[in-house]
Amino acid sequence: MKTVYIAISADILHHGHINLIKKASEYGELIVGILTDEAVATFKRLPILNFEERSFIIENINGVKKVVPQTTLDYTENLKKFKPDYVFHGDDWKEGIQSQIRQNVINTLEEWGGQLIEIPFTEDVSIDQINNIIKNASSIPDARRGKLKQLISLKPIVRTMEAHNGLSALVVDNAKVTKDEQINTFDAIWISSLTDSTAKGKPDIELVDMTSRISTINEIMEVTSKPIILDGDTGGLLEHFVFNIKTIERMGVSAIIIEDKIGLKKNSLFGTDVEQTQDNIENFCEKISAGKKALLTDEFMIIARIESLILKKGMDDAIKRAKAYINAGADGIMIHSRESEPDEIFEFCDKFNEFAPDVPLVVVPTSFNHVYEEEFAKRGVNIVIYANHLIRSAYPAMMNTAKLILENERCKEAEDQCLSIKEILTLIPDE
Repeated sequence: MKTVYIAISADILHHGHINLIKKASEYGELIVGILTDEAVATFKRLPILNFEERSFIIENINGVKKVVPQTTLDYTENLKKFKPDYVFHGDDWKEGIQSQIRQNVINTLEEWGGQLIEIPFTEDVSIDQINNIIKNASSIPDARRGKLKQLISLKPIVRTMEAHNGLSALVVDNAKVTKDEQINTFDAIWISSLTDSTAKGKPDIELVDMTSRISTINEIMEVTSKPIILDGDTGGLLEHFVFNIKTIERMGVSAIIIEDKIGLKKNSLFGTDVEQTQDNIENFCEKISAGKKALLTDEFMIIARIESLILKKGMDDAIKRAKAYINAGADGIMIHSRESEPDEIFEFCDKFNEFAPDVPLVVVPTSFNHVYEEEFAKRGVNIVIYANHLIRSAYPAMMNTAKLILENERCKEAEDQCLSIKEILTLIPDE
């Protein structure tokens, strides 16, 4: 009996998939590779159904002989393991992001004389429309809130980008590149107090109050479905903090990060150049504990940000605080540094993983920006936050356009710097 192989995520099933399975099974014993949850998460949203649920559905479809996990988008490992005579796929992958995966299938099959058979893509199925329905459903607060914890469990590192309004959030939601045969996207959105304040033309000193911050959160939530991590600065007064986190938990925010400082906020990257006061361990632990008690779900995360390295208090103080904050109930730790080299961050990571390897660890590599995500992941980092790059790149672009118009006393020279009017009009969907 000949063997046949197909690979699908099986998260959205329609008659095109059934047709593919039916035709493939006519050529021999059909093995279906189901993409694991981790594999699905690398190239699109989190799967609605987990791997076991998706596998159960497929193995009960007539014609399927065997279901196996496929751990990557690339077929090569499974093809070499099962050496099928045929691989079936729709003909929609000849161009675009899957074209190299297709070529790898062809090259691998040639090793034993296997054949790729492509059937016409099911034209009357709008995957984009289906995905939009799912995206809208997953933007509901109760569905969105738990996504961050899911991503941490599924991905080697959760790639997070700041957004400060609806338009920048759309950039984060839709940015996508193909690299090394995988699709890179941002996994989560960071709503920074710095960029939120800057977008409003205000100083970053907690002048923009929580009511205004909530307005920004709502603006971003309306146009995106990715999980949101909120920069909570110091968290404010304990009595205010417990009410504020209940509000943002109810809105569907996934996590808040609060820093262990007190007094008038000064940005951490000023370091000791300006007066900054670190809270004592007992007070900050009390804030964490009170916040945890106020929560209604297990999904919302309170992440404690340690400023010891920023304020030159030393590694021992940072580790001592990490242990205390975890004992107080912190769901994760963010370690910060203003050094251009990552040595102290790496040292902290190594020490941290000796006593809390299962507690999520967060870094913001604004200063030590030459470190690759892969290296952070190897050190046990779970979340990397690009905390201010969209607004920092937007301002120079807008200023350059303004200067071009002033210099030339007309707008023709600025045209190349701008989207076309048509693109602007169609950028935002009207549904």
